Amino acid sequence: YFWKNAAIVSKTMEEQAEPVRDQPATVAETPAPAQVTDPVTTPAFKEWEAIVEALGQGRVGLDELADFECVRAVEGEGAELLLELRSYAGPVSVEWPEGRTIRVSPVEPGKLNLRVAQDRDWFSVDGSVALDEDQVLEMRFLLDRLDRIQGRFVPLGDGRFVALTRQLQTQLQRLAAVSEPHKTGRRVHARGAPALDAVLEDAGTVKADAAWKKHIARIRAAEGWTPALPPTLQAELRDYQVEGFVWLSRLARWGAGACLADDMGLGKTVQAIAVMLDRAEEGACLVVAPTSVAPNWQAEIARFAPTLRTHRLPATGDRADLIAGLGARDVLVCSYGLLHQSADLLSGRPWQMVVLDEAQAIKNAETKRAQAVQSLQAGFRLALTGTPVENYLDELWSLFSFVNPGVLGSREGFQKRFARPIERDKDPHARQALRALIRPFLLRRTKAAVLSELPPRTEQTLNVEMTEAERAFYEALRQRSLERIEALDTPKGQRKIQILAEITRLRRACCNPALIDPAAEVPSGKLDAFLELVDELIRNRHRALVFSQFVGHLDLVRAALDARGVRYEYLDGSTPSAERERRVAAFQAGGADLFLISLRAGGTGLNLTAADYVVHLDPWWNPAVEDQASDRAHRIGQERPVTIYRLIMQDSIEQRILQLHRDKRDLASELLDGSETAARLSEEALLELIRG
Repeated sequence: YFWKNAAIVSKTMEEQAEPVRDQPATVAETPAPAQVTDPVTTPAFKEWEAIVEALGQGRVGLDELADFECVRAVEGEGAELLLELRSYAGPVSVEWPEGRTIRVSPVEPGKLNLRVAQDRDWFSVDGSVALDEDQVLEMRFLLDRLDRIQGRFVPLGDGRFVALTRQLQTQLQRLAAVSEPHKTGRRVHARGAPALDAVLEDAGTVKADAAWKKHIARIRAAEGWTPALPPTLQAELRDYQVEGFVWLSRLARWGAGACLADDMGLGKTVQAIAVMLDRAEEGACLVVAPTSVAPNWQAEIARFAPTLRTHRLPATGDRADLIAGLGARDVLVCSYGLLHQSADLLSGRPWQMVVLDEAQAIKNAETKRAQAVQSLQAGFRLALTGTPVENYLDELWSLFSFVNPGVLGSREGFQKRFARPIERDKDPHARQALRALIRPFLLRRTKAAVLSELPPRTEQTLNVEMTEAERAFYEALRQRSLERIEALDTPKGQRKIQILAEITRLRRACCNPALIDPAAEVPSGKLDAFLELVDELIRNRHRALVFSQFVGHLDLVRAALDARGVRYEYLDGSTPSAERERRVAAFQAGGADLFLISLRAGGTGLNLTAADYVVHLDPWWNPAVEDQASDRAHRIGQERPVTIYRLIMQDSIEQRILQLHRDKRDLASELLDGSETAARLSEEALLELIRG
């Protein structure tokens, strides 16, 4: 028990124990009397208990407790109180349980001594903490116990504790998070040096070898360098685009890669071309892009950097001579489809710069295209994507294994250190550490932040009510889905594929029952609502992009539009590249009122600012994909306000998918802004979507 200015102490306690006054806070060994009246029986104990908790958490000090005579401390709270007692100047009485000794040694950041040395592509980190002149603790001893302690007290045994200051505890947590275990200490990849350097700033003593000092000096020199735009660049860059060019050039100067994750429509391509032009004399550049976007790269380079020579990797013919013959000022544009087919040729020579456009294409680390990009030799690696993370953090690891190999450690280590703690446990320390590692290499600007002149964007959900026949059809289908899942022989926890198949069936039924059973002749409430919307848009001279993830759904919509004589263009994954360009140009020139587009085939890489409305016929799992599609219209060059409609069937699985959007919207921004990251959907969560 601890009390001060004690005016009321139980009579039994006064008779049996003379309080030990002014006992030093670091050691208190006074035996407790055999019989003492426990103050917990007093009415004020609950209030005291709250005070003890506040003391233990460091929210109040003893000087703030003048009105309280007695507090009771337990376990770690007693260690916190000892430190308070050490600095308290007033009269204090201390009583300990018999035979118990507690000694607390406070440790401040200045007592942390670190050593940094190069180890091939890594830097090893170890160190120690001086408790006093006679005792030194190895840093790894404290790091091994950080996750297991409550509060800030590390037990040493025999009643001894090390009291970490909040600052030192945070510093050690940051060091543990940005590094990975290695041999007897920790290590950080050379490209992760900025995150480690930030931790070292607050350490007491840092002994670093010449390699570390040279590496940090190179990084700081690059950060202080301001490159000039290439004089042959034929573009007037906006201020934020100039900032992007400078940021990219600085990273390239010290040998790091970059992920430019600006919102769709902010001109990532022209910023990349500016850097490409600035580095053109150092050698050839490789651009990898979706087939649909490759022609756009050739056109944009010819427009903004006419002094560069562009080449398209052919699907047939002699690729080897073309690749081998490329030199300074040459740019080779290659599709993702041809990337892994020509991986040996492309990885067999160095590139001064490699650009991955729509880089979310390598989000799955196990695909051939993701593995092919890892083998490329590049002086500067640049990933362009509006969605660095679409669903899971493993996608970020795959992306950064290209951008800056090694900076996030091994895939297994990344799962242990970041993905599972963030996605499953919502661990704020893990999230902050991940942000610290990627922040130097990831730049994201939103349209709202940098484009005040961009017209407003309005989003609206149109809830569509089912007809009676449609409701009966949907409900019967839903019940059959649950019955089929229940009848599966597969053990629980291994049924996700079958559950997703049933969910897809229900989603298609929401679009149009004819997608499930054409012979049923059940009318589609969504199709009727869409046609009413089309009539209104055309009547008011608006033009719209119409997206669906189901090509079969678009076929039914086309048939209905044909019957009404509505002019439209159409695009899906089977549309040849040249025909895509022709149809885009025709729509932009005013040749159609609607442009029907498969979400996956046309959701990226298109400029369709002739439309001022966007209609999503069905919700995609990830709203970031929908946002990209909507940005085909809401981008630089758009002069009219853009309205986005989402058609959602009431009382259906679509409504529940829409609720998931709140948790999944733009995971890259969540990492940068510090909000929570969405967790993976479990099998049970998927079942709940069906059950409703």
